[in-house]
Amino acid sequence: MNYVAEIAWQQNRRQWIGDQSQKSKRKPKDPIISWSTTYEDLLCNNEPFPEAIPLSEMVDFLVDIWHDDRLND
Repeated sequence: MNYVAEIAWQQNRRQWIGDQSQKSKRKPKDPIISWSTTYEDLLCNNEPFPEAIPLSEMVDFLVDIWHDDRLND
């Protein structure tokens, strides 16, 4: 029974991420969020970013902010 669920999960995952073998190898882009941006900068700014921020970049940014806040407690 678990085998059937795993196959279904793998098929759904493939549909979600696409065929990785067909994707070109891109060189990493510069981050959209500047290294000097603060959390307050993001909250106080109503201007849209020039392009979408990748989830991984936003997660890294928030983890850094939360980590810094814990160190300052």
